[in-house]
Amino acid sequence: MATLKLSKFNLKRTQWLVWSCVFIITFLSFLPTGVWYQSLCYTLINTCYYASIIYGNISILYPRFYETSKNITYGISVFLMLVVCGLVRTFFMALAYNAFTPHPEKITAPVVIYYSLAGIMIFLLSFIVRIALAYFGLKQQNEQIIFEKTLAQLDLLKSQVQPHFLFNTLNNIYYEAFMEAPKTAFLVERLSGIMRYFIDESPKPEVFIDTEVKFLENYIELEKIRINSEIAITFVKDYAADAKVPPMLMMAFVENIFKHGIDRDSDFNAIQIFLIQKNSLLTFKTKNHVYKKTDDLTGFGLQNLRKRLSLLYNDKFELTFEQSEKYFDACFKIPAA
Repeated sequence: MATLKLSKFNLKRTQWLVWSCVFIITFLSFLPTGVWYQSLCYTLINTCYYASIIYGNISILYPRFYETSKNITYGISVFLMLVVCGLVRTFFMALAYNAFTPHPEKITAPVVIYYSLAGIMIFLLSFIVRIALAYFGLKQQNEQIIFEKTLAQLDLLKSQVQPHFLFNTLNNIYYEAFMEAPKTAFLVERLSGIMRYFIDESPKPEVFIDTEVKFLENYIELEKIRINSEIAITFVKDYAADAKVPPMLMMAFVENIFKHGIDRDSDFNAIQIFLIQKNSLLTFKTKNHVYKKTDDLTGFGLQNLRKRLSLLYNDKFELTFEQSEKYFDACFKIPAA
């Protein structure tokens, strides 16, 4: 993050440097007309006047009205801003002038109009400032992307060593266990498949549904170790061989079943899972018994699933939960990839 912080600091420092130059130039232009403290007072008033118009336009009026296609409102707001800033500048300039001269002058309409019209040039200049700030902002974002990409590459290089060691170790355990306890070897193989999925597949934007289904089946087999009772699982699959889906999308439903849909005191549990592709829609549905009814149908994992579906598909998805006296049904429908 050091690069990112440095960029932000440079952008602010550049603005302060520009305004310092404006202040010095304005001060030097007023200096021949009076004493230094009078010139300093005029310089402060005019610098604040310039900054008010420039930042008032690029930070408030332009993004709030022009970028939202409220052009008439934007034009009226600009006009009012120039008039108000002109009046304030006229008042303080007259106040400063009268404070340093034995012959005070009154504020007249021509003077107000002059200062207001002078603000038009400053207003036009504000667009140049906006372009410059946008350029530095874009440069800042590019630096952040490059920095994060470099970090990701370093993390990937670091992570490549441990997984190879881990998979080799699991393979050795598998072959040792296969000779003595085939069931244990079977579970080690499932665990190895899950870990390989996390490392190789989950970072991808999409994976083949067969890969996702294999991951779910491995997860289910490992979860069954913790359940003493029998579990009858019906998994209906009907989809195209080349169909794809975002990784870990179905996991929330299955994980929710083993957290809330299994009765450990019962001798029998039943789970139904349906994964069906039809009419350019992919439907994933789970059904399990309800052993403890609750009014909260959306736990933390299911709430995260809704957020993720919204990010992936906007409003082109369906997510429903239904709870009856005996069953809990969860279902989502997404466009088939």
